[in-house]
Amino acid sequence: MRLTARHLNRATLGRQLLLRREKLGVVEAVHRIVAMQAQEPASPYLALWNRLAPFDPAELDRAFADRAIVKGTLLRITLHAVDAADYPAFHRAMQPTLRASRLNDRRFTRTGLSREDSDKLIPEVMRYAARGRTNAEVEAWLDERIGVTPKPGVWWALRQSGPFIHAPAAGPWSFGPRPTYAPARTKPHLGPEEVAVQHLVRRYLEGFGPASAKDAAQFGTILVPPTRAALESLVEAGDAERLAGPGGAVLYDVPGGLRPSEDAAAPPRLMAMWDSALLAYADRSRIIPPDYRKLVMRNNGDVLPSLLVDGLVAGVWRPLDGRIEATAFHRLSKADWAGLAKEADALIAFLAHREPAVYRRYARWWESLPSAEVRVLGG
Repeated sequence: MRLTARHLNRATLGRQLLLRREKLGVVEAVHRIVAMQAQEPASPYLALWNRLAPFDPAELDRAFADRAIVKGTLLRITLHAVDAADYPAFHRAMQPTLRASRLNDRRFTRTGLSREDSDKLIPEVMRYAARGRTNAEVEAWLDERIGVTPKPGVWWALRQSGPFIHAPAAGPWSFGPRPTYAPARTKPHLGPEEVAVQHLVRRYLEGFGPASAKDAAQFGTILVPPTRAALESLVEAGDAERLAGPGGAVLYDVPGGLRPSEDAAAPPRLMAMWDSALLAYADRSRIIPPDYRKLVMRNNGDVLPSLLVDGLVAGVWRPLDGRIEATAFHRLSKADWAGLAKEADALIAFLAHREPAVYRRYARWWESLPSAEVRVLGG
């Protein structure tokens, strides 16, 4: 059977726990959805709020504090929160991308240090940062250790390419605007790079499949040839299968992966900024209609908190004076608005105990957004 675009949409929603809220612990939930984009500290919390029933944010606080879930620079060279058990293989698979993006950058090369120098420094910095260190502390220590170098430079490159994670701090979402860094406690992945890539690709298919080689490469910002090689190795081992997608596209999936029917009901959701379900594909039309892509994904990389209606992005939302302002890019039905209003009431109650005006610093984008309908919900 050839899969349709709607099949793919429902598969993503099902695997990302967006067809219904599930009763899962936060570590199991994060493992199921693979990775939560975490540039904004609130986003992992809102991602799980959309997916779990009930969701206690204190459970995620504890998982971060216990390092059962860790936050670091990984996929697409951005901050993600992942199951600590996945971190070693994910980080190993990402090494060519992370090192090239940081150690080839002028901000590092102008320091006069070589890649070999950076490799020698990492174990020393890991020991120094064992109890958690701020950017200023590590930079001052490095200045004493190797001499004063331009900033950002050495530490900027090491903290994003090396095995460093963000240590939880005070604040409503476990992490604040001034991060503290610590070495990852999990043992490094010592196997070949291709084995780590296979692990990453298989986990990707579990959470986001069926998908193409380009989709999987986009997810991790790994080149297509090694991604395709990993997929084919998984097929040969019986850990993945090929499927036919829209237009005859070659897709891959894990055997027995959830693929709901095209007519599976998809409830409305108020998605977090940068939610991974929107970003995990080269072909983002799976969830974002092409006409709306540049509205939701701004020119500087911001991905606005989105309205999901019938499984597709239909607009954006923001907090407004204790309520939720919803901007729809096309007219919605009364039933759609009723569903969004119910979600808004629940979201307002959730935010009240953490940060009622979440994402407020991104309000500038709303000045230029088109709209078919704007409603203020909740309260």
